Amino acid sequence: MTPTAVSVVPGTTFKEIARLLDEFDITAVCVVDESNRPLGVVSEADLVRRRAAGARLDTAGALMSSPAIVARPEWSVVRAARVMDRAGVKRLPVVDDEGQLVGILSRSDLVQLFLRRDRAIQEEIVEDVVTHTLGLSPSALSVEVVDGRVTLSGTVRRRSLVPVILRLCNSVDGVVGVIDRLTYEDDDLPKEGRS
Repeated sequence: MTPTAVSVVPGTTFKEIARLLDEFDITAVCVVDESNRPLGVVSEADLVRRRAAGARLDTAGALMSSPAIVARPEWSVVRAARVMDRAGVKRLPVVDDEGQLVGILSRSDLVQLFLRRDRAIQEEIVEDVVTHTLGLSPSALSVEVVDGRVTLSGTVRRRSLVPVILRLCNSVDGVVGVIDRLTYEDDDLPKEGRS
């Protein structure tokens, strides 16, 4: 996420929006209300498309795509990417608990996370997921990471832990997939929960 999102108000003119896009070398601005809550987004594509159509839309309020589809700071990369994909947008304004703009998350931000080094991904899984969250010894599971793909092996006490571990590992930034080679000591799932 870029923590300083350039924003405008609904009355901001076409020319001022174009100037801001150029000045900050960005491709869109968030349109906010008087309480700094996102109303919509105006992108370069909106400016070009509306002018090419001959539309006389001269303010951010008239040009913006709305309503604003927003993200929260605590969202995982996967969740943000899914929302972007479903909504067909290239960026998401990020809002706090009061709905106020705190940043913007773009596709390029997501791509940068997938460039995260394998060693950093492995360390986060071992330290945060295995040790802190699950309370296991760091050596309890084998965690190998190659090109963002995580391979988990080892034995856990209960079968019901396996999907939890997989879900937690998939939520780590930079993970592109998880290969499950985990085994378990006790099958604690009811018969209908078994696959």
